Amino acid sequence: MEQLSAGQKLDRAFDKLGKKNTLSFELDLDTDVASLKALDDKSDPAPGEEIPEQAAELLSGAKIAVTVQSKRPLDESGEKDLVGTALKVSTPDGDLAEYRVIGDFTYVRADMAAMGEMAGSPVPDADDLPPEAGAMKDVIEGKWVKINTKEMEKATGESRRANGGPAPAPSLDAKTQKKLMKALREVIAREVKFKTADGENGTEHVKATAPFRTLVTELFGEIRPLLKDLPPGVQLPTDKDLKEVPDAKVTADFTLKNGALSQVDVDLAKLAGTAEVKKLGLTLRMREGVKPTAPAGATKLDLDKLMSGFFGGPAMGDAALS
Repeated sequence: MEQLSAGQKLDRAFDKLGKKNTLSFELDLDTDVASLKALDDKSDPAPGEEIPEQAAELLSGAKIAVTVQSKRPLDESGEKDLVGTALKVSTPDGDLAEYRVIGDFTYVRADMAAMGEMAGSPVPDADDLPPEAGAMKDVIEGKWVKINTKEMEKATGESRRANGGPAPAPSLDAKTQKKLMKALREVIAREVKFKTADGENGTEHVKATAPFRTLVTELFGEIRPLLKDLPPGVQLPTDKDLKEVPDAKVTADFTLKNGALSQVDVDLAKLAGTAEVKKLGLTLRMREGVKPTAPAGATKLDLDKLMSGFFGGPAMGDAALS
């Protein structure tokens, strides 16, 4: 039987993920309200800019579920190969927001009341909206709406340019992705210490430990020569910037089942540099890939009509924006 090192086991587990056509995972922010508020205090927010209590409560229990489906194995896929993506943000009280990109449309729904509460700015009642609001009433009521993806991308790009910002950057091509992965693996091989341990129900744990500042400094050092291959406008932090990053040792605990990655746990509390932040971690759980589907009954949201009618101004595509 082939004897594999801890690093090799982890490499193979990630390789297995890349061979899949559909990948689903859930990201859980493992923290509490007190830790989030202490972390916010450490950032020295301006008066009135402190994180609201409601926002801290929602974030402390937030989970993000993601699914990506491609026509080809994911490690060979580019943006054009994707046939469906889905993202959902939920809290213990229910779903907060969700979107899916299927075919020509992007489908969106959100609990606007909860989001307004989190932002400290209540949303209007759907019954108070004017008739020309159209599908915006469905948005306010948390129903599914759909937007033509190309029209949305065009409107977003024109809006950014009108406000002096860049157009949306193109995605990475497969060749550049492979270069980045090679750089990442080389840094991990140099800087990360691995050890294995048996877990419950036939699982195995691979623990990876590294000083955080050293790890990210080395990683960006490997990426800089690839900057010319990255989308225009991408900027990397300088070594001087990275000197401000805590160099505490951080451990990621990878759970493997039958050689496949099933969960990752990372404790980030040490990076906060304050005893007040007692609980700050991330948990990533792999799920069985489920094909993203278009929700039934979604109302089409016309961006031009929305901007010209509901907001009383020119359509986003009009020359008045430029």
